Amino acid sequence: MALSTGITHTLTVTVTPDMSPEHLGDIVVLSPPRMIGLMETASTQAVQPYLEEAGQTTVGTHVDVSHESAAREGEEVVVETELVAISGPRLTFRVEARVGDRIIGRGTHRRHVIDRSRFSR
Repeated sequence: MALSTGITHTLTVTVTPDMSPEHLGDIVVLSPPRMIGLMETASTQAVQPYLEEAGQTTVGTHVDVSHESAAREGEEVVVETELVAISGPRLTFRVEARVGDRIIGRGTHRRHVIDRSRFSR
């Protein structure tokens, strides 16, 4: 299995109170940082099985997404990612998060393939 454009992955989560910004008090919604984290997780999971060498993984290098709508407590958020470009070790993903037909966030995310051993002490 080779790394190639068109690889997709879907991640589904239910919004819980720990995903909400503290400053909103008892209003529970998915925070933008948590949404971005889900997009990063989905992108990582999409390509990890396709990395050729043992010890390889990816690290996030850029996020350009909009947060367009709220996802409330108990709602199911579906995050979809698609690998749309490969340039050497640089990977570009199209990312989207939605609740049903309602888009809550979308944009692009870039990751870089690395060898874990470079970060070992």
